Amino acid sequence: MEALVTHASPPTPQTQRWARTHRGFGAGEPLRFAHDPRCVTSVTPLAQPCGREQREHEERLCLATGATLATGAGRRAVEEEPDPLRTCFERDRDRILHSQAFRRLAGKTQVFVFPRDHQRTRLTHALEVAQVATAIARACRLNVALTEAIALAHDCGHGPGGHASEEALSVFLPGGYDHAVFGADVVLRPLNLCEETLDGVRNHSWSRPAPATPEGEVVSWADRIAYLCHDFEDAVHAGIVQPGELPDVVREACGADRSRQISVLIQRMIDTITTTGRIGLDHEHADVLAAFRAFNHERIYLRPASIAQARTVIDMLRALVEHYGAHPELLPASADATSTIEAAVTYVGGMTDRFACEQAMRLLGWTVDRLPRGFDVAG
Repeated sequence: MEALVTHASPPTPQTQRWARTHRGFGAGEPLRFAHDPRCVTSVTPLAQPCGREQREHEERLCLATGATLATGAGRRAVEEEPDPLRTCFERDRDRILHSQAFRRLAGKTQVFVFPRDHQRTRLTHALEVAQVATAIARACRLNVALTEAIALAHDCGHGPGGHASEEALSVFLPGGYDHAVFGADVVLRPLNLCEETLDGVRNHSWSRPAPATPEGEVVSWADRIAYLCHDFEDAVHAGIVQPGELPDVVREACGADRSRQISVLIQRMIDTITTTGRIGLDHEHADVLAAFRAFNHERIYLRPASIAQARTVIDMLRALVEHYGAHPELLPASADATSTIEAAVTYVGGMTDRFACEQAMRLLGWTVDRLPRGFDVAG
């Protein structure tokens, strides 16, 4: 068999073992296997696979009254045929996972611009929100696939540089720039997602109207629980705050480390939902969460370095939008917007932190000292 990889030195035994797997295993067998077929475990054959209709039936039997049920292809702006294997919300989740908008979250700020290796990005934040939200939804017999889809997509409307991007881009749009609304109505529109998924994204922020589904409401709480706990952990690792500085009411109720905090708050959410049927939190722990949020705002989000960083981000993003607005030929040919300035906002809002900085240097002639701290031109 011809080698598929050229090595500068003779192949190691490990490389040789890997090369022998190219065609899989099962010579003389009716099937191919990923491993030696003598070692591969088996399951009882099924009369037919567990497809969409069967899982829809199981949802009707198992989910709580009031949970959102998947039906056929789902309610979409453009009608589609149902998928034979996936429910409509499972289909949404998969589209989100494979979208460019979701992948770009890996290069967007959560709290720290150009985060270090173990600090959160928008992508890891979305994954942690999905973990918190699905833990609650599963225990409360809500629709897990819908919950996960909303959670994964909820921040796809965020621009580069964190929440400062909303202030930067708002001046160009009549109704302002809200990452929740923009994410649902502009960024995710090409995916033709279900109405319930888009509603959960559009209304996950607490300043928005309530989501139309209990799953969307769960994501709203999961978002706040996740970002407060992991932003605090990142700030501790960065030396900005110390664990002992957390307010006593927070430490006494749910500890000073992320794992314990999230565990307690998830359990309290589950207790509240299962005993009352309402998607909320008891007053005691709601006050704990509010104290946690006030601490993070004062000590992390609104610290002088953050405010200075935000001003740099705002200046850069506004300059980029103005440049693209004056030079629409630089915008992607696929830009779908009602005006040049909206197309420019959509394009700039979709940029990663690094790409925005590179464009500021290339198009605007900005020097490194004008960019947000942490940008590495040699990266």
